[in-house]
Amino acid sequence: MQSKLTLRLDSELIEQAKAYARSTGRSVSELVAAYFALLGREVAAEEVSVPAAVRSLHGRLAGADVDERDYRAHLETRYGGAGR
Repeated sequence: MQSKLTLRLDSELIEQAKAYARSTGRSVSELVAAYFALLGREVAAEEVSVPAAVRSLHGRLAGADVDERDYRAHLETRYGGAGR
């Protein structure tokens, strides 16, 4: 059974939601329903399969002072063009 729900939101947020809904071919109600369906669904850590290569990277950059400029410089050096 479907019921009506009234939400009070900032008008700019509503317009963004409507634009996103239009661009995805869905209604705002469908977007909200899909979000609500996700609430309370936590996936246990043991249910998530993380490849060993990804696990080995965890924490590698902790405390590192790197930003997007560093990454772009790396791309330029390695491939001769940043983000082509």
